Amino acid sequence: QVQLAESGGGLVQPGGSLRLSCAASGFTFSSYAMSWYRQAPGAERDWVATISSAASATSYADSVKGRFTISRDNAKNTVYLQMNSLKPEDTAVYYCKARHYAGMTYWGKGTLVTVSS
Repeated sequence: QVQLAESGGGLVQPGGSLRLSCAASGFTFSSYAMSWYRQAPGAERDWVATISSAASATSYADSVKGRFTISRDNAKNTVYLQMNSLKPEDTAVYYCKARHYAGMTYWGKGTLVTVSS
């Protein structure tokens, strides 16, 4: 059974940091590119960052470039999102996504990040 379980969300003050984790099971994690997306209240789900299957390449949305870092540990079947210098506009539910080059795609259920003083 495929599972993607996000964790690490919570309430943080502006300028603070959080590290999100997404633990994968039920598929060959090291064969999948992993991404983070986010969805703010009343908005569409937006792409945040992607890391290739072997962690050789990363890419970021302009809105988070220089503040967020995506990484993965294929031995632990886990992808991370380190978020620094958080802003109120980063408030959203954060989702991880696994995508195989052949097209199979899996989503987690999300973790809520709230940036507020």
